[in-house]
This record gives sequence, structure tokens and C-alpha cells, in this order.
Amino acid sequence: MSKKDFENFFSSLWNTFPHPCFVIDKKLEIIDINVSSETICMTSKHRMVGKKIYDFVEKGSLLLKVIDQTHFKQSPIVIYDIDIFWGKKEIGKFNVHSSPIEGNLGFILLVMNVNPKKERIDKKLLHQNAARSVSGLSAMLAHEIRNPLAGISGAAQLLAQNAEPEDFKFTKLIQSECKRIGNLVSKFEIFGDLGPLVKSNINIHDVIEKTKDLAKAGFASHVRFLEEYDPSLPDIKGNFDQLIQVFLNIIKNSSEAVSENGGYIKIKTSYQSGIKILSVNNRMEDLPISISIIDNGKGISDDLIDKIFEPFVGTKTGGSGLGLSLVSKIIADHGGTIECNSKDNKTFFNLNLPLADDSKGIISDYDIHKRLLISED
Repeated sequence: MSKKDFENFFSSLWNTFPHPCFVIDKKLEIIDINVSSETICMTSKHRMVGKKIYDFVEKGSLLLKVIDQTHFKQSPIVIYDIDIFWGKKEIGKFNVHSSPIEGNLGFILLVMNVNPKKERIDKKLLHQNAARSVSGLSAMLAHEIRNPLAGISGAAQLLAQNAEPEDFKFTKLIQSECKRIGNLVSKFEIFGDLGPLVKSNINIHDVIEKTKDLAKAGFASHVRFLEEYDPSLPDIKGNFDQLIQVFLNIIKNSSEAVSENGGYIKIKTSYQSGIKILSVNNRMEDLPISISIIDNGKGISDDLIDKIFEPFVGTKTGGSGLGLSLVSKIIADHGGTIECNSKDNKTFFNLNLPLADDSKGIISDYDIHKRLLISED
């Protein structure tokens, strides 16, 4: 194939790609776009190439922040669920992938993916909100049930003092059932603990190792654990006991899914600098601490995988279906995300958490504006 044929091939590939793509230099000038960009933005290539991207989007746009941070850090950045206005017209919600182009210093590739993950993000928020609703309900029910329960148990004790021998077994049954209900209420109280979240700087490996020790001493004695840790991970800010609860729930589920012979759970930690979410106050928050828990059990069926974090949904007979909903709530309270996937008889729980100093690396609007002015000089 000749050089011209190669050029024609890559030109066709560039223009066939179904998502809007831009090549932008360090002065924020649009160098090239593909056909999808013209369609989505409703603006011709002739009108866009050679212009500054802020000629089309407002200077306070999150899109400009993504581009600026990519230039600043020289590393890929992905941010989900951005509203993009082009020429003062809203063109939709996008997941934006921004990456430096290797070998072309100062050039970045910007891919605006029409938001295929929005439904999944909405489901995460729905799961987290449902978990919080159940938390409030649990706290209320625990309070309302304990009061009459104490009265019933006390009345049964009084009746037992004067009961005939043939009636004594019934008072004993009442007391026994009151105790059983009390134990059930205690489980709901754990879920309904709405006290303040006390956080401190934590090494995530300390949490994982303690959880493994607890698991090995009990329900996971038959499991072979595999570790793939990044020892250089910085601290996160979190609650040690609640994070123990998170990993205990996940590892317990995994240990019950794997076989007695050959069952394993792999725990992997890594630093992923490009993972970001948009917070409620429109700040881009880094979630670089990544933890994956993988088991070779029987997997989770397709009809349950999308509902696994919803309250009262579970795979175990006799289970409450609250364990993973509690996990989702705790991770959300820590400012992180959690996902579950299942394929090839393996189940993956993937968690992302922020650093202890979650303001590090976030560029202010003032800095963005100042650097835009410098780039124009």
C-alpha cells in the first residue's frame, strides 16, 4: 500500500468514527475535526478549523477545564456526564475523553462520546439514594419496634412467674421470639446508622489486610487469596471500620460463590489518574485509587447484575438483600463509586476512591481564565 493509500485509509477511518473528535493544540486552536463533529455541533469543518474552541463554548465550560488539565498533566482524562453547549445551543450530555497525542507535543485528541454510560450512572445514583432511604427507614423502624417489643417481653416475664406448667412453654416461646426479633432489628440498626462519618487518613492496604485476616479466620477459610497490590498508593480519607464492613460484605459474597476446591479471590489495587466524576457542586473530583475484587465463582445472572446494589435484591436464599446496598451507601458517603460485572464465570467488583487530599490537582476557574489569556498572547 502506497503512502497516499495509507493517508486515504486513515482519513476515511477518522471520518467514519461515530463520535465527535477534535485535535486541539496548546493554544486551544482547533486543528482538525471529523465528520461526526460537524453533525453533532451543526457547524462545518471550514468554520471550526483554525478557530479557538472557546469561540464556540463559554470560557467557564467544563469542557475547557478537561482540555486544560490534559495539557497541564500530560495524561489522559475521562469525565462523565458533561452538558455541552456549542454556539450557545445545548447539544447534549457527553462523556469526554481527552488525551495527549504521542509524539506531537501540545496536541490533544478530544473525543466526545454521546453518553452511553448515563443510564448506568443514573442507576448508581438511584441505588445510592435507595440505600439512603432504606437507612432512614431502618432507623425509624428499629426505634418503633424496640419500644413495644420491650413491653411484650416484659409482660411475658411477668406472666411466666405465675403461669401454670402447661402454659410456661408459651411464655418462653414469646420471650424467645422477642429475642429473635430483637436480633433482626439489630441488623437493621447497623444499616440505619446515620451518625456523622468520622474520617481519617487511611492506607487502603491496611483495610484490605485486616479484612482478609477476619475472612480467613471464618467464612473464607477455604479460599485462596491472590494479591496484586501497588505499594506506592497514597492514603485515602475514610472511616476504617465502615470500609472494613464494605470489604467484608464483598469478600463474604465472593467466598460463598467460589468452590471448596480451586476457589480464589483476587484483590488488585492500582492508581488510575484519569478517573473523574462530576460532583454536586460542579467540581471535577479525582477518584484515582482503584480496588478490584475478582472471584472465580459461578458469576451473577444477567437479570440480577444491574440490580445487585438495590435494597432487598440478593442471590442468597434467606438473605436480606441489604448487604451490597449498604456497601453502595458507604462508598457513596466516601465520595467514591462501585460497579459490579460478571463474565466468563468471574465476578468483578470495581471500586474507585478519592485521595486524602481531594482538592489536589483541581484547577480553579481563575487559573483556567488566566491560562487562557496567556495562550492568546
